[in-house]
Amino acid sequence: MSSENLKTKWGQFIPLVTVFFFWGFVAASNDILIPVFKKAFDLTQGQSQFVSIAFYISYTVGSLIYMGISLLMKQDLVNKIGYKNGLALGLVISALGTLLFYPAANSGSYPLMLAGLFTVGLGFSLQQTVANPLAIALGPIKTGSQRLTLAGGINNFGTTIGPLIVSFAIFGSSTTTNTEMSIESVKIPYLVLGVAFLLAAVMLKFSSLPERPTAIVEVENETSSSRSSALKYPQLVLGMIALFLYVGVEVSTASNLPAYMQTKLGFLTKDVAPYISLYWASLMIGRWTGAVEAFTDNMTTQKILRFLAPYLAFGVFLFVNAIAKHDLAPFYIYGLIILVLIAADMASKGNPARMLLIFASLGIIALLTGISTSGMLSVYAFTSVGLFCSTLWPCIFTLAVSGLGKHTSQGSSFLVMMIMGGGIVSWLQGTVSESIGIQSSYIVGVLCFAYLAFYAWKVSGILKVQGIDFDKKISGGH
Repeated sequence: MSSENLKTKWGQFIPLVTVFFFWGFVAASNDILIPVFKKAFDLTQGQSQFVSIAFYISYTVGSLIYMGISLLMKQDLVNKIGYKNGLALGLVISALGTLLFYPAANSGSYPLMLAGLFTVGLGFSLQQTVANPLAIALGPIKTGSQRLTLAGGINNFGTTIGPLIVSFAIFGSSTTTNTEMSIESVKIPYLVLGVAFLLAAVMLKFSSLPERPTAIVEVENETSSSRSSALKYPQLVLGMIALFLYVGVEVSTASNLPAYMQTKLGFLTKDVAPYISLYWASLMIGRWTGAVEAFTDNMTTQKILRFLAPYLAFGVFLFVNAIAKHDLAPFYIYGLIILVLIAADMASKGNPARMLLIFASLGIIALLTGISTSGMLSVYAFTSVGLFCSTLWPCIFTLAVSGLGKHTSQGSSFLVMMIMGGGIVSWLQGTVSESIGIQSSYIVGVLCFAYLAFYAWKVSGILKVQGIDFDKKISGGH
C-alpha cells in the first residue's frame, strides 16, 4: 500500500458522502409519500407499496443496464468514463426523475409519480456502483468498512431529516388533510431536490476525487479465487439472498409503519413523520457507533466513542425534531433501548458473522414484541428494528465478498442488484396485511431476520473451509 493511502483522505471523502445523504433522504421520504398516495389515489395497502417497488427495483434494472453497456463496450463503463463522471452522470439521471413529479402532480397521475421515483432510483444505482468502492478506496483497507459504515451514517442523517422536510412541504403547519393540496405540494420538494442533485454533480465533477482509483481487491485465498465466476462461491450466493431480505425488512418495517399507526393507534398521516424519522435515525445511531474505528486506533478512545457516538446521533434526531416543533417527550425513553445496541455491538467483538447473528436475533425479538403488544410500546419495538438493521449492510457485504479475490467487483455488482428486496418485501408485507392485518403482517420481517441468522451461522463454516476466520483478522477488513 502506498504511503499516501495510510490515512483516510477526508478532503475527498467529505464531498463523496453527499450522494449517500441523497440516497437516504429520498428513501425515507418515500415512507411519507406512501400514505399520501394511498389516500389520494384510493389504493389498497399492497398497491401503495408500488412506491417502494418502483424505487428499489430501479436499482436492479440500473445494475443490469450498467452490466449490459459494459458488455457491449467490452470494457467496464465506470472505468471507461471515470469515477467522477460516473457520479455526475448518476446525479443528472436522478435530477431528470425529479422533473417528472411536476406533470405527475398536475395531472394526478400515480403511474407518472412511480416513473419519477424509478428514474431517480436508476441514477442512484449508478451512484451506488461508484460510491461504495470509492469510499473504501479513500484510505487504508483495514478501515475501509468503517468508512463505508460512516458513509452509511451520513446516509441516515438524510433518512432522519427527509421525512420531516417532505412532510412539512406537503402538509405545512396546516392541520388539513385535503388530498388535492397534498398531491400538488409533492412537486415542490422534489423539484428543489433535483436542483440539489445538479449542484452536487457540478461540485463532484470539479472536486479532487480520483477518476480511476487503485482497485482494492483482497485475495483471501489464492486457490479458491481461481474459480470461474463469483457465483461459484456459496458465501456470495447465500449472501445475495441475505442482502435481498435485509434491505427488504429494513424498508418494509418503515414503509408499513404509517398504516399501522393510522389504523391501530389513530394517528394522522402528518403526525407519523417523527416516528418514521426515529426509525431511520435508529440506523444512523447504529452506524455512527460502528464507524468509530475510522477515526482512531486507540482502544480506550474507541470504547468511549462507542458510548458517545450513539447518543450524539440520538441528539441529532432530537434537535431536528425540536426545530420541526414536534413534542420530544415520547422519545426520551428510547435512550434506554440504545443501551441494548451498545451491548450488542460490544458482544460482537468486531466479527461480522457474530454481529449479524446477534443483531438478527434482536430484530426477531423486536418484531415479535411489536406484534404481540399494543400502544406506544409496539411503536418503539418496531422503530428499534432500525437499530438492529444498522450494521447489517457492511456485515453481509463483507461476508459475501470475502475470498472472492479477482471476482470481488463482479460479486459486488450482484449484491447491489439485491437492493430490489426493499420494494418486493414491502409489497409482500403490504399484501399480506390485507389478509391477516397490518400488525400481524410484520411476521414477514421475522422470517427475513430468521434467514439472516441462518446465513450468519452457515457462512462462518463456509469461510473457515476456505481458510478465512474473522476472529483472526483485523476487525473490519475485507
